Amino acid sequence: MADTNDGRSFKRRDQLLEMEHEVRKWWDECQVFNAEANEQPPKEGDKFFGTFPFPYMNGYLHLGHAFSLSKLEFAGAYHRLRGANVLLPFGFHCTGMPIKASADKLRREIERFGNPPSFPSETDEIIIEPEVKPEDNNSQPDKFKGKKSKAASKTGKETYQWEIMRGYGLSDTEIATFQDPVQWLRFFPPLAVEDLKAFGLGADWRRSFITTDINPYFDSFVRWQMRKLKSMGKIVKDLRYTIYSPLDGQPCADHDRASGEGVIPQEYTLIKMEVVPPFPTKFGFLEGKKVYLAAATLRPETMYGQTNAWVLPDGKYGAFEINDSEVFILTERAARNLAYQHLSRVPEKHTCLVELTGQDLIGLPLKSPLSFNEIIYCLPMLSVLTDKGTGIVTSVPSDSPDDFMALQDLKSKAPFRAKFGIKDEWVLPFEVIPIISHPEFGDKSAEKICTDMKIKSQNEREKLDAAKKVIYKGGFYEGTMIAGEHSGLRVQDAKTLIRTKLLEANQAVVYSEPEKKVMSRSGDECVVALTDQWYLTYGESTWRKLAEECLEEMNLYSDETRHGFEHTLSWLNQWACSRSFGLGTRIPWDEEFLVESLSDSTIYMAYYTVCHFLQKGELFGSDTSSVNPQQLTDEVWDYLFLSGPEPESSIPLTLLRKMKREFEYWYPVDLRVSGKDLIQNHLTFAIYNHTAIFPKRHWPRGFRCNGHIMLNSEKMSKSTGNFRTLKQAIEEFSADATRFSLADAGDGMDDANFVFETANAAILRLTKERVWMEEVLGAESSLRVGPSSCYADRVFANEINFAVKTTEKNYGEYMFREALKSGFYDLQAARDEYRFSCGSYGMNRDLLWRFMDVQTRLIAPICPHYSEYVWKKLLKKEGFVIKAGWPEAENPDLTLQMANRYLQESISNFRKLLVKQSSGGSKKGKNNTTPQSKPTIGLIYVNEQYDGWKKECLNILRSKFDVQKCQFAPDQEILQALQQSVIGEEGNFKQTQKLCMPFMRFKKDEVITLGVQALDLRLPFGEIEVLQENLELVKRQIGLEHVEILSASDGDSVAKAGRHGSLLKQTPPSPGSPTSIFLTKEDMA
Repeated sequence: MADTNDGRSFKRRDQLLEMEHEVRKWWDECQVFNAEANEQPPKEGDKFFGTFPFPYMNGYLHLGHAFSLSKLEFAGAYHRLRGANVLLPFGFHCTGMPIKASADKLRREIERFGNPPSFPSETDEIIIEPEVKPEDNNSQPDKFKGKKSKAASKTGKETYQWEIMRGYGLSDTEIATFQDPVQWLRFFPPLAVEDLKAFGLGADWRRSFITTDINPYFDSFVRWQMRKLKSMGKIVKDLRYTIYSPLDGQPCADHDRASGEGVIPQEYTLIKMEVVPPFPTKFGFLEGKKVYLAAATLRPETMYGQTNAWVLPDGKYGAFEINDSEVFILTERAARNLAYQHLSRVPEKHTCLVELTGQDLIGLPLKSPLSFNEIIYCLPMLSVLTDKGTGIVTSVPSDSPDDFMALQDLKSKAPFRAKFGIKDEWVLPFEVIPIISHPEFGDKSAEKICTDMKIKSQNEREKLDAAKKVIYKGGFYEGTMIAGEHSGLRVQDAKTLIRTKLLEANQAVVYSEPEKKVMSRSGDECVVALTDQWYLTYGESTWRKLAEECLEEMNLYSDETRHGFEHTLSWLNQWACSRSFGLGTRIPWDEEFLVESLSDSTIYMAYYTVCHFLQKGELFGSDTSSVNPQQLTDEVWDYLFLSGPEPESSIPLTLLRKMKREFEYWYPVDLRVSGKDLIQNHLTFAIYNHTAIFPKRHWPRGFRCNGHIMLNSEKMSKSTGNFRTLKQAIEEFSADATRFSLADAGDGMDDANFVFETANAAILRLTKERVWMEEVLGAESSLRVGPSSCYADRVFANEINFAVKTTEKNYGEYMFREALKSGFYDLQAARDEYRFSCGSYGMNRDLLWRFMDVQTRLIAPICPHYSEYVWKKLLKKEGFVIKAGWPEAENPDLTLQMANRYLQESISNFRKLLVKQSSGGSKKGKNNTTPQSKPTIGLIYVNEQYDGWKKECLNILRSKFDVQKCQFAPDQEILQALQQSVIGEEGNFKQTQKLCMPFMRFKKDEVITLGVQALDLRLPFGEIEVLQENLELVKRQIGLEHVEILSASDGDSVAKAGRHGSLLKQTPPSPGSPTSIFLTKEDMA
């Protein structure tokens, strides 16, 4: 086969690829994954309906998609193997702005640089359109080779869209067609289908579809959904604050962002601190207007304690027109946000009348609302942030450790004042004003905590942050106002009243900005805009209670996932569901707008159940021969999904009834698998929308969330090249080795790790196992026949039963890494041990057949191609392994398993001791050296019952174990019983404790796995009997001619050790720990 440049052969991988291709042909011929609803409603466990959030189609599928999807695929395959009727449909999402934005970007490049384009070299002075590097490369699947053009690499700029498309392997002629957004929809989804088929996804492809109004059937479904929600009052139109992209001219939802997913608007109160005339020369021309320093605060109730305002001395500010008479001084970033909140003379345009620095503002006299000081001054503070709030900060040193220390620095350090030209009268007369009584730190809480923490200056950042956290929390939630008209009121109650008064008096305005930086996929920094738009009333109390009720009854498979949903429900509200740019379905009653991409994807799982009747297996809904999309009225959808009356429709009633039965059979969704990042939007939206539209019996049953995938312990990144598309992974490793490594990558909410070495090892393991089975089957006549009789047979049969039961539990809990371990790794280890244990006696044919049958089924959900090939080609079984049924197994004998572990560990210990003894050197005399004879005889001494201090420890544990509750008394009580026991009263108790406690902890742990029998004075099996029955194995494993198993309590047996009998006193045997003595023939002479 073809070799790589470094000489590695692809022969084994190619064998797997050939097998996979052949197996998929078998599946396709028999349409094994097509799922049909039965006539009778399903009983619990009869059906399994699993879904996966449809991926966005602006590029190829990658291993990040495959990792999350594998969890659903493994779960569905497990249920199918058990005999359930399994439906795994798969659709493709095209709604939203990324495709349209990429198509438009490509069109602009062609307009500027030609077709094909001739891009500028690095020396050309060309302004390149900004391109944002996303924080999460998984969310932007349009660059994956980690290669930039020469110019882009040297300038650090992103590549052009044309170059991105070249990275997909497209020709220049093909790339030009992607100026049309529809081409993306026609090109990528069919390729995704092929990649997923090659992956072995057990999907019913008849039910696949794409979104947007290009698909008239799905378009009709979404319109029905939106009308239904509006009729319920769940969609309303109003002014609201939302994250907004000025470049795109519309709200920027999570899926429209290059960075900042999950960021929401942060609302402030903007305090209008009036600048007292006359104005400085630099903005003296503003005389006659009201000029304010606009300070953003989250604590308007503290304004009574203002002593000054803070600015960053070298910060950049400006005077911006708010209306005809008012000017705000603040940062340009804040002014840009205000312009989209109806706070600019020219809507959506911030007008700067003069640029200023913080130094220009120092010393300005101010009149500030609620302040007890008639005039305060603007002063410098070195820690003011200009990328948060407005860059103007009010100073309340009574309750802010930062303000207190900054003011103290100015008061106590004359050189510091001189540096910034600060007059004494701007600072020295101003004292701390008590306004809040803090339960712990009094009425000057900032001063008190700074003193307690020994904070010396405003530069001690860590200490100040810690102090602020303590003061703010205690002051707000437990503090009491002691100043102003609301004196005596709790602070948290007074806040709203004081804020309302400031707003009504026009002494403040509402201001909002993104709580963190948000970049749109178009490359601009987003603002918060006050927009008149359609939005879903998530968070409304009655609706939220329904969502919480649904969540309460769902299986979420981890506490972390549940906490994530509970947190999201606690803050989520008012989600904008309309957009003016991109692709999608039009708002039915306001067709100027499109349905936002996260709002058309909340209940589409219901559409899967009837899609194949409407679209007839065609992705785009262009075959209208069965049902015309215009026939799908709201009455039809109500009948299909909401038990509405039979509609007056030209659609045949028999077809309507069939579709309705299909929905009623499959719904609700049993499992939806997703990355954890969708908890805060898509998955929670799905809960909300299901509870609004569907009756309780159709609410989702379970969501399973996982972390992201890393490649070889590093973040998957297109920019670094540490990235694989799904197709690349399959070509490099094969589908089953890829699936094997995905299963091994991890199951929890933490980020998992896809290791190339694991995938390569899987190739070797699977192909070697196939060869071994072929050899066994080819030499079947030489195998031992008849019932399983020897000890090794019983142990191996027991290990198979254990693997069946344990793997069933692991699959059932969707712990696929553990299922891989118990159903493949551990089972193969048991087989290898069996091969060696049988020795000349030979392996049992029926037992090996059972092993091959069981292993093939247990690994089938993870490696279905391999298992199917083995099932048909090697084992010559009928039907398909993917539907063969879960293997039957008796409950494993845990005592036998324990006995075998004892046997194997004992042999290992014997071998290590013998090696150590044999390499102990020579017998040396004064003048000669005599080589030491090699031991050939082994005496194994067993003590089958605990005695001495261990017996006393077990008696104590038994007395402190509650059989009914299956739990031990507290450790302190056990320790006290030990101290009062016979061994505890002898000598130094600390030494006794050091000796006994490790043994007692070990025995307590054994109780968890073995039950209370672990506290018996004897092991649950006969040690001498086990060793005696496996005497030949012991001899063969440690390489001795003669071995005897002896009782340490029998005097005649002890005498056989002769002069070596002292070893039995030095290392006395105890239950589970035999003592071995190795002798030479000379020793026995």
